[in-house]
Amino acid sequence: MSTAPRLSFLKGHGTENDFVIVPDLDGGLELSAAAVARICDRRAGIGGDGLIRVVRSSAHPEARAMADRAEWFMDYRNSDGSIAEMCGNGVRVFARYLQRAGLAEAGDLAVATRAGVRRIHIAKDAGDAARPGEAMAGPDGPVTVVMGEATLPGPGPEAEITVTVGERSWPARNVNMGNPHAVAFVDDLAQAGDLLAAPAVRPASAYPHGTNVEFVVDRGPRHVAMRVHERGSGETRSCGTGACAVMVAAARRDGADPAVTGHPVTYTVDVPGGRLVISERPDGTVEMTGPAVIVAEGELDPAWLGTDLG
Repeated sequence: MSTAPRLSFLKGHGTENDFVIVPDLDGGLELSAAAVARICDRRAGIGGDGLIRVVRSSAHPEARAMADRAEWFMDYRNSDGSIAEMCGNGVRVFARYLQRAGLAEAGDLAVATRAGVRRIHIAKDAGDAARPGEAMAGPDGPVTVVMGEATLPGPGPEAEITVTVGERSWPARNVNMGNPHAVAFVDDLAQAGDLLAAPAVRPASAYPHGTNVEFVVDRGPRHVAMRVHERGSGETRSCGTGACAVMVAAARRDGADPAVTGHPVTYTVDVPGGRLVISERPDGTVEMTGPAVIVAEGELDPAWLGTDLG
């Protein structure tokens, strides 16, 4: 029987985009890509669309420069173990963990990510509804994330994107939310296929490190639904940065660019795992509001991970 110390973990989700949370507050733990993949395996591991390591910014080399603005760093990994810049649903779950652990209170806080510092608002009570979409309160109430500004390339090859599934192809919008997205509007979400393999995206030069791909249909005025293939994870039940990219792409398509109109715009984005509310301000700032839930906690046996754990 192993005498190695066991490692704490939690399981959480945001609109059913689920994560394994590993608290490593002082940055003493090293998880290899193979370890992350084993933990996220849905049959042989705990299972998750990704893994979130919770580290003090001052203790992580990629976050030390942000430590004066954000105490905590979200070290996010895709389910295949690859490193990702940012995860919108993940950062809400990250904030919920901090609240649950007594490391942050309801209200406003900042979290460091590889895409920069993200400002977050955790709903306090039923009267604290200053953010779009805040209808519930308490530990399972909504969390709003200031996602920063979307980046869209100017005219040229990087803006002329095509997404292909089987024999069907669609023009797509290149939107970067700290991580890359290709957004394609389709007639039926079933046209995306099973999304087990990554859809073909051209030109490849537009996404040198791969991309997330969203397929979108209209549900009503300022209301869309989407499916997503997440880079490094396959199809997931939700993607927060993807929902933001979809909202931005839809607003541009609909002639509702806040920078042009001078008015903020809000879209409801349905994902297989629930609903997100996305707003964009005239200054380009994008906000996302949605649920964040911790469902379980336990211990991970490092002997099971073996040499994949450092």
